[in-house]
Amino acid sequence: MTLKPLKGIHHVSAITGDAVKNYEFYTETLGMRLVKKTVNQDDTSMYHLFYADERGNPGTDFTFFEIPQAGRTYQGTNCISNTSLRVKNDQTLTYWKDRFEKSGVNHKEITTENGRAILRFEDFEGQRMTLVSDEQTRGVAAGQPWAKSPVPGENGITGLGPVTLTVSRPERTAKVLTEILTFKEVASFVNEEGNDVLVFETGEGGTGAEVHVETLKDAQRERPGRGSVHHVAFRVESEEELKKWVQYFDESGIQSSGFVERYYFKSLYFRESNGILFELATDGPGFAVDEPIDKLGESLALPPYLEDQRETIEAKLTPLKTK
Repeated sequence: MTLKPLKGIHHVSAITGDAVKNYEFYTETLGMRLVKKTVNQDDTSMYHLFYADERGNPGTDFTFFEIPQAGRTYQGTNCISNTSLRVKNDQTLTYWKDRFEKSGVNHKEITTENGRAILRFEDFEGQRMTLVSDEQTRGVAAGQPWAKSPVPGENGITGLGPVTLTVSRPERTAKVLTEILTFKEVASFVNEEGNDVLVFETGEGGTGAEVHVETLKDAQRERPGRGSVHHVAFRVESEEELKKWVQYFDESGIQSSGFVERYYFKSLYFRESNGILFELATDGPGFAVDEPIDKLGESLALPPYLEDQRETIEAKLTPLKTK
């Protein structure tokens, strides 16, 4: 069976304890667009919020499950430790540094990592993130900043950049990425903490198609909570191609979820050898399947198979006014 290379990062899903503050931070401070306000299909008592570019293109989605009772995150190893967001060029990072200072956002200084200018920062719950400049990049195209964003278009966030996996046994994760998921090891560097990092890319490469694997051996496993990442998803071209992946996993004896219907995309889930949850997700049909582009995220959207539960679902959710 011939499998096409994965196209890049599809989305990253994280945990928040407060949907209202989360919405304020990601739309008002970061200027991203809420493209879908829905619920976790595995637990409909919690919101699932999707922030992305103007049209909610795959590769631009940073999503959050709201778990109000979630405790703090105890950082450690064997986790997704950092999510990066793409911006157009190096100069844009100066704009963001100034914006973070005025908004009281915890951040570091602009620096360079793996040949690109970056700016590390945290959201209101300690979610670890990085703005990465596309000035020196190539490969997977960026998205389009939200036209109604409070951030000027030339400085807007254009999608997801490299995702950092911090692991105790990097050789295990590397084997999964290269031997199962079609990634190629293309570089390495030492980060600001002095830890070794391996760089893997897939598809056309570039910031939208990289995974960074950081080695951290002498630490406890992360205890996730608010401000932690739940999983990372990688792009699959179509439902037909995803079904080939499902067959490949079955025939290879790799434990997985099998084919999962998410309505906005189709998925397959599995854990790599250090316990990090990976997802393969199709590019389509996308978020405009049940809402017009100009109304994305304005009301609670439910897939057809949950629509008959709308009244019960809405009764369990804290009202979240969006626009």
